Amino acid sequence: MTTMVDVARRAGVSVATVSHVLNGTRPVRPDTRAAVLGAIEELGYTHNTLARSLVTARTRSIGLAVSAISNPYFTEILQGVEAGALRAGYSLLIADPHDDPQHERKVVQLLHERRVDGMIVAPSAEPAEMAAYLARREVPTVFLDRLVGEEHDQVCAESTGPVRQLVEHLADAGHTRIGLVAGLPGLSTTTERVQGYREGLRSRGLPFSPELLAGGNSEAEGAEDATRQLLAAPEPPTALITANNAMTIGALRALRGLGLDVPRDIALACFDDFSWADLFSPRLTAIAQPSKEIGATAVRLLLERLAEPGRPPRTVRLPCTFVHRTSCGCPETGPATAPGPTATPADRTAPPAEQAAHQAAQAARPAVPAAAQAVQERNPSP
Repeated sequence: MTTMVDVARRAGVSVATVSHVLNGTRPVRPDTRAAVLGAIEELGYTHNTLARSLVTARTRSIGLAVSAISNPYFTEILQGVEAGALRAGYSLLIADPHDDPQHERKVVQLLHERRVDGMIVAPSAEPAEMAAYLARREVPTVFLDRLVGEEHDQVCAESTGPVRQLVEHLADAGHTRIGLVAGLPGLSTTTERVQGYREGLRSRGLPFSPELLAGGNSEAEGAEDATRQLLAAPEPPTALITANNAMTIGALRALRGLGLDVPRDIALACFDDFSWADLFSPRLTAIAQPSKEIGATAVRLLLERLAEPGRPPRTVRLPCTFVHRTSCGCPETGPATAPGPTATPADRTAPPAEQAAHQAAQAARPAVPAAAQAVQERNPSP
């Protein structure tokens, strides 16, 4: 059986140098590192991480609990977490809590029992029991995408400012009745996106109408029902915002079932961009979250917590990007950074090119009420 001593002898270095290369515990010159890795490959050496974990009480593994791993958004987050962990020499153990508080608690316990060094968790709408379990056992943890409390390390994208920008964009294109398909109640992302929706209406002098806000429970089926509910109103929206990518699919399904054309009959903009959003006809105007960066940042925060357990907790918010395509019913412009909650009024002012696009859109859409009439004809009030 090949040992670390054999690798050191073949590479012409000390056993300590081989250990530093394998464990990332100290910088090693590139040529020395290459010699060690070459010797490992040539000899077929396998590092015994289990034996090392018995000595160091560290497994160099991270537990990742993220719901709906099949969702493109969380898939990209996973890629960011995996890349960051791999660079640091950590492996991942992955579980899906299914956004269920009871299952979430079990999943976290199972990961903890596998002796992971720390955890990264996208919490459910009711994370109290899970968070209490981790706190009692002092498990280093970073929450991502959804916020739990300032006493935890956490990372997420901005939500309020970007949704406000979508509302303002649609209002500037001539829409006065803008609907929102919101996410699962209790999630911080849902609360913040509804807040951004209301701020956008207020900034353009539009009233908030409860009948224009419907819950889609962050899933396609719920969004399909919510969209039908919105369009069955006596005065239906002429523009619609969906609060995540799964709900965008549900909304599009409902609109197709009702025979409505986007954007001729109703404009559409969505929170969450995805790789095939520009393959739809029309191409989807969207807010793009920095998914991979969220994952990588979560790993960085966790490693910093492991290195310095007593440091104060941090909340990191990352900016989103406004991707202007054609589903909103106006000419395309280039992407722009979506504002966060600390943006000043000057920061929120649309650039001249976008203002020109809005003016052109208003000129090209002389009868936004006609879109509402088209919706009403297909959805007569009961």
